[in-house]
Amino acid sequence: MLRRAFLLSATAAALAGCREKPMLGQLEPVFDIKDLTKSFQAVADKAAPAVLGVGVRDIQTGQTVVFNGDRRFPLQSVFKAPLGAAVLAEVDSGKLRLDETVTIRDIDLSPPFSPVADAWPARTDYSIAELLERAVAAGDNTAADVLMKKIGGPGALTAWLSLKNIPNFSVDRYERQLQPDIAGMASFRADWKGEATYSAQLQSIPPAQRRAAMSAYLADARDTATPVAALAFLEALRAGQLLSKASTARLLAIMTATTMGQTRLKAALPDGATLAHQTGSARTDLGTTPAANDIGLYTLKDGRQFAVAVFLSGSTTSDEARDATIAEVGRIVLKAAKV
Repeated sequence: MLRRAFLLSATAAALAGCREKPMLGQLEPVFDIKDLTKSFQAVADKAAPAVLGVGVRDIQTGQTVVFNGDRRFPLQSVFKAPLGAAVLAEVDSGKLRLDETVTIRDIDLSPPFSPVADAWPARTDYSIAELLERAVAAGDNTAADVLMKKIGGPGALTAWLSLKNIPNFSVDRYERQLQPDIAGMASFRADWKGEATYSAQLQSIPPAQRRAAMSAYLADARDTATPVAALAFLEALRAGQLLSKASTARLLAIMTATTMGQTRLKAALPDGATLAHQTGSARTDLGTTPAANDIGLYTLKDGRQFAVAVFLSGSTTSDEARDATIAEVGRIVLKAAKV
């Protein structure tokens, strides 16, 4: 009897020390939705006439707060994170290899920003792994377009996201199609490569034509996503629902190591925290920037995680002011989380 009592006591003690973590939704909500929404509204008012979209999700509780959460915003390079995920899914399935070599041809070149295009034809060969790093971490348009073609095109990427229960995330055009469309330009051609040449070609388009094309782009549902959709992608990636463990770790590492967007969400990072993120920026023309975005996953020193998506469309302020707006959203979220 004494031995049985001892064993029962030991078992109880062991169980007490190994209690399961609370299931999603069992923890107390972190955010005061009313206060957080009020803070986002103040940021939006300050950024006007630009339109602000925000999505925030506390990964621990699942609590989600959105501002213009179901409104579609132009993606720009934000699509390159899901593109990277789709490429790695092909690697996981054995349809692509990271060490596979791709030869870049003149018809593969895309508008700036693209160091791959700038280096052509002096360099033509890249591995899938190199193109992945250049597309996701550096925002290279040629690298992204070549990878997009390898997985079947924009429609294939959108379909893959939908199959992964990420609706309202629409990728419809290659960068070589989209970027000229925004300015009312003809289809991109190889002899326009490089910032100076491309910019000169853009400036040759009459201002009225460029303004009309930009307005059409801002009203277009193509190549857009909602903040809610961006959160769904970030959480699915973090949870390992899109890729193998190794590929998930690879993509998150690339998104964490990027040096882009230092003055956006990353500017709000507290000590000991990290951010895996993807920025997106449209070219400023005629005093307007169609899109300035940043979506990412904050991982704090204490292990807590928060997915944040910030979209800003139609801004008429400076680069510094746009970045400060996005950084302010990050600071508001982290302050509300009592970081």
